[in-house]
Amino acid sequence: MKVLILNGGSSSLKYHLFDMKSNITLFQGKISNIAISNGEHEYINQNSLSHKEPINIKDFHQALQITFDTIKSNCNLSINELNIIGHRIVHGGDRFQSPIVINDSVIQMIEKYNHLAPLHNPINIEIIRIARKELLGTTHIAIFDTTFHSTIPDYASIYAIPYQYYKEDKLRRYGFHGNSHEYVSLLASQYLERPLRRLKLITCHLGNGASICAIDRGQSIDTSMGLTPLEGLVMGTRSGDIDPAIITHLAQDKSLSISEIDRILNKESGLLGISGISSDMKVVEQAAEQGDHRALLAIKLFCYRVKKYIGAYMLALGWVNGIIFTGGIGENSRGVRMRILQDTEKFGIGIDENKNNRCHVDFDHPVQDISHRSSHAHILVIATNEELMMAKKCIEAISSQQALSNMNREAVRQIPIGISAHHVHLCRNDVDMLFGEGYQLTEAKPLSQPGQYACEEKVDLLGPRGTVKNVRILGPERKDSQVEISRTEEFILGIDAPVRESGDIEGTPPVTLIGPKGRVNLSQGVICAKRHIHMTPEDAKLFNVSNGDHVLVQVKGKGRELIFGDVVIRVHKDFNLEMHIDTDEANAGEITSHATGELLSIQKKQNNYLQI
Repeated sequence: MKVLILNGGSSSLKYHLFDMKSNITLFQGKISNIAISNGEHEYINQNSLSHKEPINIKDFHQALQITFDTIKSNCNLSINELNIIGHRIVHGGDRFQSPIVINDSVIQMIEKYNHLAPLHNPINIEIIRIARKELLGTTHIAIFDTTFHSTIPDYASIYAIPYQYYKEDKLRRYGFHGNSHEYVSLLASQYLERPLRRLKLITCHLGNGASICAIDRGQSIDTSMGLTPLEGLVMGTRSGDIDPAIITHLAQDKSLSISEIDRILNKESGLLGISGISSDMKVVEQAAEQGDHRALLAIKLFCYRVKKYIGAYMLALGWVNGIIFTGGIGENSRGVRMRILQDTEKFGIGIDENKNNRCHVDFDHPVQDISHRSSHAHILVIATNEELMMAKKCIEAISSQQALSNMNREAVRQIPIGISAHHVHLCRNDVDMLFGEGYQLTEAKPLSQPGQYACEEKVDLLGPRGTVKNVRILGPERKDSQVEISRTEEFILGIDAPVRESGDIEGTPPVTLIGPKGRVNLSQGVICAKRHIHMTPEDAKLFNVSNGDHVLVQVKGKGRELIFGDVVIRVHKDFNLEMHIDTDEANAGEITSHATGELLSIQKKQNNYLQI
């Protein structure tokens, strides 16, 4: 199966052709300076033979035609044999949380987010329209830079400006470079021979554009880029984080227009703005070696900003198993890597200088461990391959569409919504401690899931800040005690509980349980339950999903339709079909216990592309 990835910039078009049976890049190229003078076309074939020529390209229609002709003439491949084309879309807003097969309505929805990426999204859409017109029999897939970061919690994504701008205009942190961050985290998991769900990683994509991502158990929980790619690190020509008052100062005191300020912050700042020499780190490093103090200052500023974010994300994660360097600078600059992690040994993190100096990664040898032997965290250098990640997401999108199209629509019913209140699961030993040795919990009423029941007994929860009283115990007894609470109750108790699947309590906060005969100090076990759908194997067959899949569900609230992403499928022969959300989400969406949901799409198939 051949997949062509098209990646359009404001004046460029990159393309990669993959053989997905072997994950081999058959052909790749880039057309630069489209509709600008001094255009250039460079391409490399499977044998690493490169070709570069000057070329004048008047528009993206011509650029695509040259792309298709070049592939046809160099790959012994009819362009009609391209049955899948993946399109990189910079901004998917809050609607697109997975790759999707493109149709007219999808294009219209993408256009709604053009204002969030005015330099890229309109170009991306133009390329889609041209390619669809030229290749009518081809399946076109949209892959979004923002998708991987859709799991960032609201307290990390919402800006502290009037809430109406988030609610009405969707101004929030979206994040970018998602395909790269996800790709290198998967490679790290394979290299360390540990599943992603057991890893806490910090991925540093350092290039002309640069961002850092905190990844907890395979999910992005924060990233340095924000509403646009301008926020965060110092980059080639972007400023990264600044005091917003600088904008008003430049406008008022320097009489600069908004467009002029935008140009300065995006195209004249960063390494270029500080060094005054270049946006290319290699050139800036060479100047610093010759004693240029501004070049040295630019490098120090770049590395310091990365170090600050790593420190912040280490605290946000609570622990880190690995720090990953990728991107053009991250993969190739041993000096930058060393400077970023200088004097971090006291935190249990260290680079081996000899390993760092010898480090070289490429697609054949994509991972190198440069950790010092005393380092508690692995320091990895990984060659990213965003385009391969996008190609795999194309296969995933088609697989998901086929799964949905193969659903038995006549047999599939609406998914009932269950609103899950706070509750406690207890192990045998903790029942004894709270109610007396040998005490047997009393069943009050059965729950919707067979074999589970609400007990007559209740306990109080005591946290660092306050107490939540009369929390009901659910039976039967479990191997480990666990407490499930809402976001509101987090505040009352004074703790931050992670969103986890039931039973996944490693590294979760402690709490004290108070019963009539004693108390239990749980060292861990408090979670906010992740959205999930209970299904029998027969239900799963009807919906064409598997245990562990993540899906998108549309639920009708009071007067509006809500879309819930990252909903986990849980399959067991004794389950009844039901989707569970917590009380806070239900209240915010004005959803009652009689509501139902409809499965819209499959976001991620369990173990779909673990073998990168």
